[in-house]
Amino acid sequence: MTDKKDLSQRILYEDNHLIAVNKLPSEIVQADKTEDRTLREDIQDYLREKYDKPGNVFAGVIHRLDRPVSGVVVFAKTGKALKRMNELVKKREFRKIYWAIVKTMPPQESGELHHFLVRNKKKNKSFVFKKPIENSKEALLFYRLAAASSDYYLLEIDLKTGRHHQIRAQLSAMGCPIKGDLKYGFPRSNPDASVSLHARSLEFIHPVKKEPLKIVASPPEDNLWNYFADTVK
Repeated sequence: MTDKKDLSQRILYEDNHLIAVNKLPSEIVQADKTEDRTLREDIQDYLREKYDKPGNVFAGVIHRLDRPVSGVVVFAKTGKALKRMNELVKKREFRKIYWAIVKTMPPQESGELHHFLVRNKKKNKSFVFKKPIENSKEALLFYRLAAASSDYYLLEIDLKTGRHHQIRAQLSAMGCPIKGDLKYGFPRSNPDASVSLHARSLEFIHPVKKEPLKIVASPPEDNLWNYFADTVK
């Protein structure tokens, strides 16, 4: 895995408007109660040093990934880009593909998961319901079986709504908790405390250039991820 300090090696895309990075499982996108160093701050330092910019550097948060999750994260370098990207997200014109490693074969090789989630902030967990209840939010994703090893399965997720812990909660409700995800029912943690969920790619129309853009992130470097990455090729 690339050294966290060498952020330049994990930049996936950059122009005058946007910058995308391959997030490590240990990083948090923006400040939380832990007060740990954030990926946003690392991006700001990277831009400050690269372009010799004094003072505060703009790095607008467009979307987030859970701390134990890896993959592509895009930041806006200008207020104009941030506003336009937020509109794309709101209109669901921001396609997000994830990879998830699970131990249990899904009931079907592909399908739709449609639930209603209720977030419990005290437990930092989302609970899944089949029908709408008070304070619930609709959650929709499509999955397909992309590859299999002798012990695990790789699911490709096309995420349609961006709810709190959505993929983790919905796959668990299907009987397929993600490898390493103790919070949602997997029996063992991963050695690095990660969850084997990876934001594989983002696709959208560039907010300024108005051209289709697809950004792809390689999964973390370990034997199982490497096997699946080579298999899906």
